[in-house]
Amino acid sequence: MGPAELLVLTFPQETITAEAAQALVKLRTAGDIRVIDSLVVTHAASGEVTYGELADFEHLRDIVGDGPEELQLIGPEDAQETAELLEPGTVAVLVLIEHLWAQEAAQALRAVGGRIATGVRIPPEHIEEAVRAAAGR
Repeated sequence: MGPAELLVLTFPQETITAEAAQALVKLRTAGDIRVIDSLVVTHAASGEVTYGELADFEHLRDIVGDGPEELQLIGPEDAQETAELLEPGTVAVLVLIEHLWAQEAAQALRAVGGRIATGVRIPPEHIEEAVRAAAGR
């Protein structure tokens, strides 16, 4: 298995848009990653928290279809923890992915006792800023 990680994608409205769902479907079909599981968490403006699968949302059923069967690894505890991070009136999609592109390298590293100890997300704008600064030297 390749490296896996849980991404929490947030959106400034109470529902997932069709465009966001289409982007997630492309993740499933591109081949570089495998979507192991996903879950939508909504923190309504009223304070109510709900969660469910993408296909549970009627306006997304035609987009997400019956894609590959996902494992049910993201649960109610994850949904509640995510909801605590969300502002009222927003929504998040938790996506557990496997990096298929790194599978061979991960197997080779494990064979010699190596492992990924940590990872750090660097926002694209920070990379762009560093590239501009380096170009100006």
